[in-house]
Parts: sequence; C-alpha cells; structure tokens
Amino acid sequence: MPKAKVNGVEVEFEPGMTVLQVAEIAGEEIPRFCYHERLSIAGNCRMCLVEVKPGPPKPQASCALPAAEGQEIFTRTPMVKKAREGVMEFLLINHPLDCPICDQGGECDLQDQAMGYGRDDSRYGENKRAVEEKEMGPLIKTVMTRCIQCTRCVRFITEVAGVPEIGLISRGEDVEITTYLGAAVTSELSGNVNDLCPVGALTHRPWAFNYRPWELKKTQSIDVMDALGSAIRVDSRGSAVLRVLPRVNEDINEEWLSDKSRYAVDGLGRQRLDRPYVRTGGKLSPATWPEAFAAIAGKLASTSPEKVGVIAGDLQDAESMKAALDLFTSLGVKNLDCRQDGSALGTGPRESWLFNSTLAGVENADVVLIVGANPRTEAAVFNTRLRKQWVAGKTRIGLIGQQVDLTYSYDYLGAGASSLSGLAKSKSDFVAAFKAAERPAIIVGAGAFAREDGAAVLKALAGVAKTFNV
Repeated sequence: MPKAKVNGVEVEFEPGMTVLQVAEIAGEEIPRFCYHERLSIAGNCRMCLVEVKPGPPKPQASCALPAAEGQEIFTRTPMVKKAREGVMEFLLINHPLDCPICDQGGECDLQDQAMGYGRDDSRYGENKRAVEEKEMGPLIKTVMTRCIQCTRCVRFITEVAGVPEIGLISRGEDVEITTYLGAAVTSELSGNVNDLCPVGALTHRPWAFNYRPWELKKTQSIDVMDALGSAIRVDSRGSAVLRVLPRVNEDINEEWLSDKSRYAVDGLGRQRLDRPYVRTGGKLSPATWPEAFAAIAGKLASTSPEKVGVIAGDLQDAESMKAALDLFTSLGVKNLDCRQDGSALGTGPRESWLFNSTLAGVENADVVLIVGANPRTEAAVFNTRLRKQWVAGKTRIGLIGQQVDLTYSYDYLGAGASSLSGLAKSKSDFVAAFKAAERPAIIVGAGAFAREDGAAVLKALAGVAKTFNV
C-alpha cells in the first residue's frame, strides 16, 4: 500500500483516496462544507485547503486532490490557517446574521467552523446580497440568502434520489439554488437535502420554529413505516416527539431516510385516537379504559373460542404481539394472524421468502428481477441501492408488474401472473442475461402475495428461482 506523511506522521492508504481521506486516517480534522463521502466531489467551498509537498507553493483543496506515494500533507501551517480564515470570511460576506431565529442554530456546520477556523471579526462593511425565497414543496423550507452554494442538495437529488429537480443558475455573485421552473421537489427522499445542508438555507418545513436542538432528548430506535427497518433517532421534548432523523447503518439505510418515515411523526400529535371508543346502538361513543375492557371481557365470555379471531396490525411491536398471543392462546383461541392483507406468505421454510441476500448484499447482484413491487415508493432508501448499482453499470434490472418510474431504466417484461409463468420460455435479452448471471436476485413486492392467486404467484416464483438458479 502507498504511504504518505500527514503533519510528519506516516500513514498507509488505499489507492484512489484523496488527500482529505488520508488526513482523516491520520486523525486530522479537515473542515469542509461541500464534500460528502456519499456524493461526487465538487470542490466548491474551498474550506478544506491544506499544504502539500511536492506541489505548488499554495494551499490546495484536499477533497479533490488525489493522494500519492511519498506526499507530505500539512494541515496546521500558518499558510493553511490564513487561507481557511480567508475562505470563511468570503463565505460570511453575504451570510445574514440571523442565527437566533434560524432552525439550524445549535447544529450548524457554518457556526461550528466559523468558531474553529474563522476570524474573530468581520472587515466587510458593504451591503449584503439578498436572494428571493424558493418554493420547494411542503417539506423543504428555504431561506436562500443563507445559501453558500455548496451544491450538496443538487448532487444528492440528482445522483442518489435520481430526480434532477434542484439545480444552480446564474454565475458569480448572482448564483442561486432553485428548482426547475419553480416546481416543488417530488422525490420520496427530499427531506435528506435538509439534513445535508450545512447552513440554514434548507430546513424542515413541518418542524419549523418548534424546538431548539439542545432542548431535545435523543433516543435511538428503528423505523416501522416500511419493510426496511431503517436506523433512526427519535428526538423528543417532554412527552412530545418532535422529529425523527436517520442514524448511520451501512447495512440498512446508510444515512438516508424516506420522507414517509421521517415525517410520519406528525401523526403522533395530530388526528390521533387518544381514547377508546365502544360501539353502542350502531354508533361509536367515547368510553373510559375500564368500560372498554369490560366490554371486551363481556364479549369474550359470551363467545366460544372457535368464533374469536385476533389480527395483529402492521405497526405492532413484538412485545405486544407476544402478549396478545399468550393471552388468546390461554383462552383457547386458535384464529390468530398478522397478515391483515391476506398475504400468502408465512408458510413453509422461511428461507423461501426472506430477503436472503441482505439489503446491502443486493449491491453485489449483477441481474435483478423485480416482481409486483415499486421500490421507489415502498422502500425508497432501498431503491437508492439499486440505482447506485445501475448508475455504475454493474446491475441490469427487469420488472414484472405495473410500469412506473423507478429513477433508473429497466427491461419491462409485462404484468400479471402469465408474464411470470412464461418467463422461462421467453427469448428476450433480459431473460438471457438472467440465465447467464453469476449473482441473480429476485425482489418481490408484498402486493404480489395479497392477490387472490397469491399462493399461485408464490409457487410460480419458486419455479422461476429454481429454473434460473437464484
């Protein structure tokens, strides 16, 4: 492995790494605004300047500079310190001094880095530039005068989300971030641009002016709004849950979160059932908990166990389902189920219907067949993994089901069970590639098994998996 020196300390690094990454291996903190490890390199902000030898006698942007054997990297020299102070001073020239009313206050990269790497005063006394606000939809609140044009939002929405609806217009001092023709962002992952924004230009509209970060109690949890089980952090103040943010989990959601998972928290405080209701005379009437339990107990006592059915909802936790199972089993009830949609899954060997490749492992598949699913809406974060491999040219994707925009191109193989059963005899290019694939994968949507012929679909899928050696 090649070696380089960072402030006199020799470190080994992987070929292809940048100077910034090598410095981080050595334990050095490099300030940055535009650089993000999951996005392409832009080199816009110039905050990550370092001194490199051999090289020109001037600071260089470490995020865009490839590391090389024998390089000497300096991150603390007077030249670097003066250059970073200059860059920060320019970034703050047009930035408004509205931290007390900014929702980003307290968790703002610009605040932190201005304190750590900026000057202690401002020499700029001219008028600041003002930018007209943009309407980006119900989830993104904009104060574009704060924008420092790092283009993180542009790169995320284009590269990861696959919906190129945010862009940069004009030049020089007139540069602005905006949406195409002023339209709202339609991506299912739009809330992530608020997380990525290093300043307060883009913030969460549903949570605007509701809290300060230091007031919140942070609790790690798991998302239940889709089958992904994304790692999340629930922030609360007192008994009120105020926001949900993603946690890093490379095997599940990386560091992204779908809008459905992020903003469903509003349902905990709005239009929510907050008391039991008992149906009397054909109408639901409010009741106390003792009255509700008495009604349930009376109904159970007067009904034979054979006529009692128990269905667990999709959002029930494992503990409450186990408690319900124990309770009704002790009462002799055998009609127990959690498949409220009538899915044909749940019988036979678990390996026949589990996601055996793992979520991260699907990135190793060279050909993927999607059956009866729309991963863009059903599991938006998982869809980014498929798009990532498609963009890299490593995965070919086919679809049986409703023809929809998945943010990447695919081979459409038809809809319905007939398309599935006739797949083995098809002479299409995709089927030929599927047969020749070294690591094929089949992704099946829950809707395919909730049909009346769900059991037949499952059987047909088993035949396809056997035929194509999946």
